[in-house]
Amino acid sequence: MNELLKQVRVLDPSSQTDRVADVLITDGIVTAVEDAIADYPSNSTIYEGSGLILAPGLVDLYSHSGEPGFEERETLKSLKRAAAAGGFTRVTILPDTDPALDNLASLAWLHDQSKAISPNSIPSLQPWAALTLEVKGQQITELAELATANIAGFADGKPLQLIMVRRLLEYLHPFGKPVMLWAWDRELVGNGVMREGLDSMRIGLPGIPAIAETAALAALLECIEAIGTPVHLMRISTARSVELIRNAKERGLPITASTSWMHLLLNTQMIASYDPNLRLNPPLGTPADQAALIDAVQQGVIDAIAIDHTPYTYEEKTVPFAEAPPGAIGLELALPLLWHRFVASGLWTAIELWSALSTRPAICLQQQPPAIANGQPAEMILFNPQQCWIAKAASLKSSASNTFWLNQDIQGQVIKIWC
Repeated sequence: MNELLKQVRVLDPSSQTDRVADVLITDGIVTAVEDAIADYPSNSTIYEGSGLILAPGLVDLYSHSGEPGFEERETLKSLKRAAAAGGFTRVTILPDTDPALDNLASLAWLHDQSKAISPNSIPSLQPWAALTLEVKGQQITELAELATANIAGFADGKPLQLIMVRRLLEYLHPFGKPVMLWAWDRELVGNGVMREGLDSMRIGLPGIPAIAETAALAALLECIEAIGTPVHLMRISTARSVELIRNAKERGLPITASTSWMHLLLNTQMIASYDPNLRLNPPLGTPADQAALIDAVQQGVIDAIAIDHTPYTYEEKTVPFAEAPPGAIGLELALPLLWHRFVASGLWTAIELWSALSTRPAICLQQQPPAIANGQPAEMILFNPQQCWIAKAASLKSSASNTFWLNQDIQGQVIKIWC
């Protein structure tokens, strides 16, 4: 099978490429990237690429699957469809399913189900193995046994007590697998539902102090420095956390970090709408937090943008803000909304955005990043930044529609994916 994309804008952070070129793909392998390709097989499928962007597939560091256990929210099939529609060729799944992904049998089941749904693996789903049994934070899983499975690494996706963190970092040090932790102090969170500050007072919702994150993060960084196990820090949401991470990296700590796409686009002022789809964990930050996160991603202090896709049913989310479960979907929405906000506006370059959504997430996972080069597998997407569509429940590929952007016009759409 031969495919020729003519005069498409090729983006590739791995080689810092941003150029208009012809690209030839043969049997799923990139065989030529040239200014113009005149000699190509006569049976080639030809795509006119003017105005379109060809770039490596996106890599999501962490998202939630409803299946197994909560299929009414999301199935593996609908999750894969949503990911493909959003341009993601690799998605990693948090282990908080039911049963949890805390043993070899549950991990094997997920792999088998994913392959049965889509034998050509578009996109690939890879689980995080749970750190603790049933992700309850009380008893450590069989880490050595789980390390032999095909996993992204180890994570619970939930906050852990510091004594448990210390033991885990000591045990995991020899395995060389990615370890992902969330710095979050449940006691300091209390009954809060949004970031504490002037906006929470004005809106009249109980606040969560920034130190619920930063105090836990400071302690976690101390553990990492003492033990030396590399850690990925997930769900960074405050300006002070950015400072702590910057300082820790300058001291040589073996850390990477990510923030959620929604924390880059929104802040506490939007919660005046009381839209329950803005109830997140961690909560949306203040405008100052948002600005700090935007700068940190551009500078590489925050390595990656994660989606943290969290599906819920209509009934679960159609409740008062303070009663809504935290989380929102995002696999289909993140790329066009981030492109429009940061690249189309000129705030970031296209390479900077793609690096944070593709290249650097893969590096955080200790994986080879997708790239567009001769001889490389065609793990890439074709994106039309001008194409408009409406994010209606019926048009979303996800089973869930819990998003702030529901029924809104979206500019930018993935029109083809190779994986």
